[in-house]
Amino acid sequence: MPEEQMAFPGGRPPARPLDEIDRAILRLLRADGRASIRSVAESVHVSRANAYARINRLIDDGVIRGFGARVDQERAGQSASAYITLKIVQNSWRTVREKLRALPGAAHIALVSGDFDVLLLVHTKDNRALRELVLTRIQAMDEVLSTRTLLVFEETDLQEGGACGER
Repeated sequence: MPEEQMAFPGGRPPARPLDEIDRAILRLLRADGRASIRSVAESVHVSRANAYARINRLIDDGVIRGFGARVDQERAGQSASAYITLKIVQNSWRTVREKLRALPGAAHIALVSGDFDVLLLVHTKDNRALRELVLTRIQAMDEVLSTRTLLVFEETDLQEGGACGER
């Protein structure tokens, strides 16, 4: 095992502290992940080289995990959304996580505390596809003890720079 992995839990050193400029850059990139280095630099009042270096440091430190598009699920043909809570067999989180990751429409998976163990957000074409996903894919997993499905009637994207669509 490399020394770096032995020295830090999780194998990576902790991220360096963020200052106000770093936080401003993160706000800008959350609002528009396609913003140019030039526009970011101008907005936070630093040089392009400084903005470029800061963004690369945020990526290297794992603060920025990637760039993507905010999608209006309904307009993209995914008109049924639900949060599904799962109770799972103790110590099966890693196995369950990998199985859930492979599901079509899985958007977010979290290990949580409380009355259930896992919270899963899914987007499907319609309620029939949602039913199929829950009853034949999720409940068929040996590690899943029980599920509860919470239909999403409306959602609002809280990210800056525009909504992904309200339902």
